[in-house]
Amino acid sequence: MNHFTLLSLVLAVIATLCVAKSPYQSVLQHSRIRGRQHGPNVCAMQQIQGTDKKYFTNCKQWYHRKICGKPTVITYECCPGYEKIPGEKGCPAALPLVNIYNTLGVVGATTTKMYSERAELQAEIEGPGSFTFFAPSNEAWAALPTEILDALVSNVNIELLNALHYHMVNRRLTSDDLKHGASYPSMYQDFDVHIHHYPNGIVTVNCARLVKTDQHATNGIVHVVDRVITAITNNIHTFIDTDDDLETLRTAVAAAGLTTMLESDGHYTVFAPTNEAFEKIPPDTLNRILGDPVALKDLLNYHILKNMQCSESIVAGTPLETLQGTVLEVGCDGDQMTLNGKAIISLKDQLGTNGVVHYINELLIPDSAKTLLELAQGSSVTTAAKMFVEAGLESHLTGSEALTLLAPQNEAFKEATAVTDELKTLLTNHILKEQLSSKSLYHGQVLETLGGLNLRVFVYRNNLCIENACIAAHDKTGRFATMFTVDKVLTPPSGTVMDVLKGDDRFSTLVGAIQTAGLTEMLNQAGTYTVFAPTNEAFSAMPAADLNKLLGNPTQLAGVLKYHIGKELLVSGGVGSHTRMKPLQGERLELSMMSLTMPTSRRNYTVHVNKVPVTEADMMATNGVVHAVGSVIQPLPPKVVSDEPEAAKGARVFRHTSTVRTHRQAVKNDDLFQKVLRSHSSRTLSRTQ
Repeated sequence: MNHFTLLSLVLAVIATLCVAKSPYQSVLQHSRIRGRQHGPNVCAMQQIQGTDKKYFTNCKQWYHRKICGKPTVITYECCPGYEKIPGEKGCPAALPLVNIYNTLGVVGATTTKMYSERAELQAEIEGPGSFTFFAPSNEAWAALPTEILDALVSNVNIELLNALHYHMVNRRLTSDDLKHGASYPSMYQDFDVHIHHYPNGIVTVNCARLVKTDQHATNGIVHVVDRVITAITNNIHTFIDTDDDLETLRTAVAAAGLTTMLESDGHYTVFAPTNEAFEKIPPDTLNRILGDPVALKDLLNYHILKNMQCSESIVAGTPLETLQGTVLEVGCDGDQMTLNGKAIISLKDQLGTNGVVHYINELLIPDSAKTLLELAQGSSVTTAAKMFVEAGLESHLTGSEALTLLAPQNEAFKEATAVTDELKTLLTNHILKEQLSSKSLYHGQVLETLGGLNLRVFVYRNNLCIENACIAAHDKTGRFATMFTVDKVLTPPSGTVMDVLKGDDRFSTLVGAIQTAGLTEMLNQAGTYTVFAPTNEAFSAMPAADLNKLLGNPTQLAGVLKYHIGKELLVSGGVGSHTRMKPLQGERLELSMMSLTMPTSRRNYTVHVNKVPVTEADMMATNGVVHAVGSVIQPLPPKVVSDEPEAAKGARVFRHTSTVRTHRQAVKNDDLFQKVLRSHSSRTLSRTQ
């Protein structure tokens, strides 16, 4: 018996899942689940506050309580095909099955019912047959301009009859039958009606949303729609070709060779820039694009989606792919349709036989049609763009050279900087001689700049860097060149590590120590060293006796200095929350990014090595990098791993803290560098651990 009950439950679940045959049915099922506590056949609806627009709800809408960015009110109504019975919970009764004419009254489409009488359609939709009637709601009729409505009800009612027949299909079509992209001949001269069934559960006919679906009748089915639809006879190109507001677009389409495509079968969405939109673009930019067939085609294809997107299908922001290959964020704000977050659509849902046109009052220029300068001016590197121009490099940023621009973010410039000869040279070395993609860069790659210098590529687990500057955003690929946004002004390497140290007075003690220890030749040779360089103040902070003893023993001194030199090249951008580095002598160096204040970006962090802060990072050398530190680096105390319970750990907190404090004091007071050397032995560390 238990097995039979379990089997019945499994079959019931499977049957429930199978009911959701289409996106609309899935959303309807979700609304049923949300409304079931109010009784049988109750559906939860979301109504946008301040409007009469209601939607069956999906998970995302339900939890966000928003549609088109506007708050919603939850209401509970009878699901399609059911009605209330006084005194009983929910909607237990199925609606009476009557003919289409009477069903129009049952579902509240009373204006359509009235016009059916006036157009002498009543007998037809009361009689035998199997029809689908897309019935405009009362609000849809009320929204029609007066002159159009007057024209429909005049002329001995023939226009009204034709209009109603265009809302009818001579066969029964449920919401499951209304497939995305399907067309059905209407009962008005067989002109097609066009169906789109979207993944979010919204179904449209000629871009009119079905607001009450699957209302069954004895002779067909009724779907209530939110607008009066009109016959479509022309394709998108004919539409563009006959509208004076799209004259510039018409010329551009012809020049780009897109006429044939817009005349062919398909399901396109065209965001059509008006003449006004083209006029807002600087003449030089517009003329350049109009005179470049490749850029022009990219520009126009960026305004065309691969599928048909009616305005009523949008309930949230959705990235949609264009024919140009990138995406547009198509969304809505209340009753306004938006593109990339901007309400620039002035006229919606102008239908053609092969798609829909939405008018926009701003031209959308894709990155692929832009010069380097235009890429920079339209992003987070406007300060750098201004400086490149002031440095006399504009011709490289506006021409057709295959280049890659390394553009520092605005925040990389702490204050406005005058473009000196030195800065001009530096900026010249932010332009690479070839067009690259960051995805093709590899560790150790060498890149040549316009200034003739070679820059190195470093690939880290958390970052991709060129010298000390790390890539901070996705590539922007323009018409001829590419822009990498980097997090700081790049510092090209200047001499060897020894040259860097000798050229900075802060490291005079360290330079002398390196010479005493016999490490000068090594730090002048080719390599990939990371040097944590103690400043003069760091050495001065040591007890004089300890310092003199150390400087007088070249062997001990070499061991201490090698603990400050990593075997790999690591810039600050490659340091993560817990990064380890193998020094030339010793077990490990532990690096991290830390901040004493609430950080707002990575720039607020400071690199720490063995908990010692780096006072200046990323002094680039041809054979490595130098990071200045204000203290001599000591090995960290070994970590103790224990399996004892938490309660036992709590009992020894004070004792553990005292031990650590004592250990640190011993390191400070004992022979510092002898202790460092002993700590460097991996054998000693292994025994300790």
